[in-house]
Amino acid sequence: MDLFKPSPCPLVAILRGLTPSEAPAVGRILFDAGFRMLEVPLNRPGAIDAMHALLRIAPDDALVGAGTVLSVQDVETVKDAGGRLIVSPHYAPDVISHAASHGMIALPGVATPTEAFGALAAGAHGLKLFPAEMISPAAVKALRSVLPVDTPLFPVGGIQPHNMATYVAAGATGFGIGGALYFPRIDEAALKRAADAFMAARRNLLHER
Repeated sequence: MDLFKPSPCPLVAILRGLTPSEAPAVGRILFDAGFRMLEVPLNRPGAIDAMHALLRIAPDDALVGAGTVLSVQDVETVKDAGGRLIVSPHYAPDVISHAASHGMIALPGVATPTEAFGALAAGAHGLKLFPAEMISPAAVKALRSVLPVDTPLFPVGGIQPHNMATYVAAGATGFGIGGALYFPRIDEAALKRAADAFMAARRNLLHER
């Protein structure tokens, strides 16, 4: 699978609680820092409008969509809004297959080999390893040893610049980053510092390969 090869070690910004009014400034900071995958979780008010605002300013190579996608109807809502990224906290075959059938990128949450293989069979483009607080680098290594070699793996939960290298060494492809990067009403300067710190850690990883 070469979906993520144009952007080695892609970082997904999880923008839970992003408001439509805040979205343009947040999006510009993240895009300027180098982020190209942004998700707005649907379980907060205004998520679709915030996603719209991000799509209006997104670079051509950006992938913008939604997180906490729980149903086929959620997929339809994101598709109608122009989003292309579908991220779920769980393994739901109908959500995965519906997204994939419409040319959207499906990254479902899994925590076990059974869920991982089921998600890939349903059409997942990659796997969100969630919550990463419960999935150690050793567990990632074990999963990597049995999954198809080209399966993108994204640990999500508790990811910080300082622990990315251990996960990558175990076989992680990229990461989903939430509260350590963004939280509602974050100061723009603080968001820029966090974004730059994650991107610096990513560059260090690529330099070491």
